[in-house]
Amino acid sequence: MPVDVLLGLQWGDEGKGKIVDCLSTHYDIIARFQGGPNAGHSLEFDGKKHILHTIPSGIFHQNKKNLIGNGVVIDPIVFDRELKGLHLDFDELNSRLFVSTKAHLILPTHRLLDQASEVSKGKSKIGSTLKGIGPAYMDKTGRNGLRVGDLFQSDWDQRYQMMVDKHFDLLNLYPVETDFDFDLEQNLFFEKLETLRKSSVVDSMTFLSDAISHNQKILAEGAQGTLLDIDFGTYPFVTSSSTISAGACIGLGISPRSIRHVYGISKTYTTRVGKGPFPTEIFDENARYLLKNGNEIGATTGRQRRCGWLDLVALKYAVQLNGVTHLILTKGDVLSGLDSIKACWQYSIDDSISNFFPYDLNPDQLKPQFKNFQGWHQEISHVRSKKDLPKPFQKYIQDIESYLGVPIHIISVGPDRSQTIYD
Repeated sequence: MPVDVLLGLQWGDEGKGKIVDCLSTHYDIIARFQGGPNAGHSLEFDGKKHILHTIPSGIFHQNKKNLIGNGVVIDPIVFDRELKGLHLDFDELNSRLFVSTKAHLILPTHRLLDQASEVSKGKSKIGSTLKGIGPAYMDKTGRNGLRVGDLFQSDWDQRYQMMVDKHFDLLNLYPVETDFDFDLEQNLFFEKLETLRKSSVVDSMTFLSDAISHNQKILAEGAQGTLLDIDFGTYPFVTSSSTISAGACIGLGISPRSIRHVYGISKTYTTRVGKGPFPTEIFDENARYLLKNGNEIGATTGRQRRCGWLDLVALKYAVQLNGVTHLILTKGDVLSGLDSIKACWQYSIDDSISNFFPYDLNPDQLKPQFKNFQGWHQEISHVRSKKDLPKPFQKYIQDIESYLGVPIHIISVGPDRSQTIYD
């Protein structure tokens, strides 16, 4: 079973990029299995910060192969920009990065549709990143999307124009104005398609099947988080793909029998970007503290994240749904300096107590029930052993493990590679 899966257990932004980067030394291939440029994976090492949107987070390691799987949607403009930011020569890049022929493309009209749809909703906006993700996945499930492999077909131009014509027909349903310059974006799109055509494009299922047959170790990297899953998240305030561990099989073309460990990542508190229910959200000075100390600004959107206490009911739901075998806690250092900390242990729903994540998170009916923990004031970003953490933090960790029934194997105490505790 040479495949491990790593994914987020909350509403995204859990620190997956850093952890993938840290774990990459143990794998031969790092493979992204879903999402698109709405993801923002931040990595920090050697005093520099790197943000990836489509490219897997193992790209900075030499002699490691990185695959963009069939479950990912690719914007050629963003893809080209990311490649330039890596500062790798062409040959080295093509030996490290591979792209599935079956990955779908985000067209300029997808982004235009995304903007028009969101603007038309007015106060009912879902908080889309406006990257064209939703419309691209709609075309995928509608069985008329364009894929990377289509770029090499003789009738590419006709296929593309058919999609554009279809999209402009749909735009007539949204009588709203946007500032989207289609001609400019389309010209840029055509220019950047050449970068994608020159990349190492592969049949990703065969690529991974061969690797598995040779007992190579693969880390499947997810984007967003479990609570944004299209089926099991807080619908309709979700993303457009399957963010859970089962999505790795679909998004890469691997058998469930190939999966060994599932690494689930959670912050020591909770954040969310955009609209949607958030039972443990807070609005006091603690929220401002978490926002500032955690630098809770979206790497993709630039928006401030909503902050709240850890929701263990939602976290247990995510652990069970994904079959998590190893838990990873990030941003432990952010809690330092608080006098007290809270975690949601159960919900009160219409005056009854529940330990289950419900169908509806209606704030008029659901109230989080908190357990209080002693805070700590020690600076812990330099700590490299769990036993050297402040006693209140150790107690917090132990209670989380007891509640979830899953051991915590890694604790992040800062953004840099080196600021990581391994158990």
